[in-house]
Amino acid sequence: MWAAHVAGPDETTHSEGDRDVVQPVSRSARRGLHRRRVPKPGGRAIAASVAVGAFLSAAATAPNTGSQDSVALSAASIDRPPAGVLPPSPVVASPPQVLQLPDLDVGRLAQRMTEQLAEGGVRAAERAARDAEARRPLSVVPVSGTLTSSSGPRWGTTHYGLDIANTIGTPIVSVTDGEVIEAGPAQGFGLWVRIRQDDGTIGVYGHIDQALVTAGQRVKAGELIATVGNRGQSTGPHLHYEVWQPDGAKSDPTAWLSARGVDIS
Repeated sequence: MWAAHVAGPDETTHSEGDRDVVQPVSRSARRGLHRRRVPKPGGRAIAASVAVGAFLSAAATAPNTGSQDSVALSAASIDRPPAGVLPPSPVVASPPQVLQLPDLDVGRLAQRMTEQLAEGGVRAAERAARDAEARRPLSVVPVSGTLTSSSGPRWGTTHYGLDIANTIGTPIVSVTDGEVIEAGPAQGFGLWVRIRQDDGTIGVYGHIDQALVTAGQRVKAGELIATVGNRGQSTGPHLHYEVWQPDGAKSDPTAWLSARGVDIS
C-alpha cells in the first residue's frame, strides 16, 4: 500500500507504471512553471486537417454541370423565340395627341335646341290632339238630368221631343259634330239653338236659359252650346230636344239616338 502525495509548488509528478512519482524541481526549472504549456499538434491531427482542406477545395472547384446546363437552357429559352415565331417588334411610343375642340357658336346651338324643343312640343300636342279625337265619341247625351217626357201623344196633341229636367244653368252640349244654324229667340221655346248635325239632320235645343254659340260656328259632339232654362211655354227648368229631317219632318229622337249608340232611357 502506498500513500497519496500531492505535488507541491517545488515538485513535479511523472508516471512510472501504475503510479505517479513526485520529484523536487530544481531552481532553474521552477522559473517557467507559471507559464501555461500549449501542446503541439500531433501527426494525426495535421494529416486530418490536410485531408479536409483538400476535400473542400475539390468541391469548390468541381464544375456543377446540371446547374449550369439548367441556367443556360433557361437563358436560351428567354432570349430566343420558338422556331417559326418572329420576335416581337419593339414598341415605339406615340407622341401625345392634342385634341382640337371645334369653334362652337353657343348662342346658335342654344337657339337650335330651343327650336327643337318647341318642335317636339308641337308634335306632342298634335299627337295628343289626334289621340283625343280618335277617342272622342261621335254622339252624346245632350244634358244630364231626369227624363220627364218622351216623343209621342201628350195632352191631346203630339209631343215631338225629349224633355230632360235639371236645374237652371246646367250645361247643355251638342249631340254630334255640326254647324250652328241659329241661336236666339223662338216662338213657344222662348230661346233656342239649332244645329245642323253630322248626318244632315237638325238638332233643336229649346227652353234654354243662355245660348253660348253663334250662327255659323262649328261645334263638336260634347261641346258646350247652352244652359238649361225655363223660358217659353215651359212647366219647369228642362231641355227640350228634337230631331228634324232636312225636309222639316220630325223624327223620334229616342230612336235616332239609339241608332247612334246613345241610350236615353
